[in-house]
Amino acid sequence: MLLRGLSLISLSLALSLPALAEAQPVTLSGAYLASRTASHLMDLGATIDFTSAALKQDPNNGALIERLFEAEVMQGDLAKAEPLAAQVVKFNSQQRTARLVLGLKEFAARRYPEARNHFDEAAYTSVGTLTSALLNAWSYAGEGSLNAALHELDKLDGQDAFANYKAFHAALIADYLGSSVRAEAAYKKAYGLAPTSLRIVQAYGNFLERNGHKDQAEKIYRNYLADGQRDTLIQHALDQLSSGAKPEAFVKTPAAGAGEVLFSIASALNVDQSATAALTYARLALAFTADKPVVLTTLGSVLSGFKLYEDANAAFDQVPQQSVLRTYADTEIGVNLERMDKNKDAMAKLEAVVAKAPKDTDALISLAGVYRANDEFVKAADTYSKALALLPDSDNATWHVLYDRGIVYDHLKQFDKSEPDFRKALALSKDDASVLNYLGYSMIDRGVNLDEALGMVKKAVSLKPNDGYITDSLGWAYYTLRDYDQAVTYCERAVDLVPSDPIIAEHLGDVYWKVGRKLEAQFQWQHAKDNHPESEDLVRIEKKLKDGLPDAQDAKPADNSAPAAPADGAAADQPKKG
Repeated sequence: MLLRGLSLISLSLALSLPALAEAQPVTLSGAYLASRTASHLMDLGATIDFTSAALKQDPNNGALIERLFEAEVMQGDLAKAEPLAAQVVKFNSQQRTARLVLGLKEFAARRYPEARNHFDEAAYTSVGTLTSALLNAWSYAGEGSLNAALHELDKLDGQDAFANYKAFHAALIADYLGSSVRAEAAYKKAYGLAPTSLRIVQAYGNFLERNGHKDQAEKIYRNYLADGQRDTLIQHALDQLSSGAKPEAFVKTPAAGAGEVLFSIASALNVDQSATAALTYARLALAFTADKPVVLTTLGSVLSGFKLYEDANAAFDQVPQQSVLRTYADTEIGVNLERMDKNKDAMAKLEAVVAKAPKDTDALISLAGVYRANDEFVKAADTYSKALALLPDSDNATWHVLYDRGIVYDHLKQFDKSEPDFRKALALSKDDASVLNYLGYSMIDRGVNLDEALGMVKKAVSLKPNDGYITDSLGWAYYTLRDYDQAVTYCERAVDLVPSDPIIAEHLGDVYWKVGRKLEAQFQWQHAKDNHPESEDLVRIEKKLKDGLPDAQDAKPADNSAPAAPADGAAADQPKKG
């Protein structure tokens, strides 16, 4: 009961944060609690407001100063963060972000020894060691000392995971300082360690072009794209190479090198789901990098991960109109508008993107996903088809698009089109569990190829035994085939795996009713109702609570709608039937 009470308190605070922000005066305890809650919810504006209010009444509270400092950094206001960093280190001398901010301030002023003093204080964790060594190396580059920079990078030798960072930044530093021989050796090593790293491919290709090896540059660009990957930046580099234009140096100043350090780590942390740290590093990178469009799109991605869609779109909107990443940025803005339930705005935005860039497959796929999410299935199918016309089978996205178009055709009851899409998606994906699940259940629901279909759903469960949605599909397939004993086994397991899904609970209730466990059926239907089903599902569930199910064993269950697609066009886990 205590935990539930605390959750309710947190929820009520979350719901009333805007109102509290306007209320005056705010007590210290109220401001402190609201500050903590806002921080937990990643509401950075409210965190700053409430923490500032609390500090007015308790100005020497170290925890509050540190919270305000970190919020200002994540909000991107380094002018306010820098004086707070100086306060933070007075009571927490090794606070990594504070030392990083203070060190970067000295770095920007070219006071490199002072910068290194701060960076060294932060080198007590793996990320701190990596950050410190790389930034210190660039500070020595700022002093013109290649040997000192490379010696600093030797501090990374203790961890194998840092080898590619060491090689890459050794290459960039040697390149910046004009040592082509050392740069080439380091670029080769970095490329050998991480041939699919976008930044390494960009920088190495750039170096090769500038040093008269355009054929080698073209080879590494094409190798990157040949592995089923699509990338606007690499394609642009390839197009520029064909035009004969000579690129500028990839990193032209020590500050830009520091920006590359921060960006590299932000990208890695974002992939590793260390989102708060990724946001911090991305904000810091933006203040130093010369390649702002790349950092802005990464920042937008990180903010989208926090569901801070307005902030994310503000970052995407800063990408210059002339940048090759502008179409990507506009596409992500459209996707975020859909996530914010601004459906018409999302469609209008993405339609405008596609009109401007009709061969951009990512924009087409995103627009199709938004159409699909809004039940515009005919438009979705047509748009997916336009994307598929541009995609080779070797592209990693092709089978996903086939799967998504198959789902759309399934909604339209165009099974002569959906099944071929699913089967080709199966072949290209090498039996992806979601495709197996959807196609198998679809055939069971239509009463065709039953042995093959049941085998597909069983295989999907064997591939993802802890996926509650796929497990539910197998249980519901057995229900549809009137094998109720098997249905109980898998539907019960599905509820254990996903206890909060209303449709899965409803399915178990239906199965229990068919095997005579009617009290338990009523309990599951009530559980389904309590878990906020969609309005059309709620009507059906309430009818079952009132009337139960027909007792005839040969009664085929009614068909429910499949779930709407996510805004980015990602495939749904399963068709949910009930």
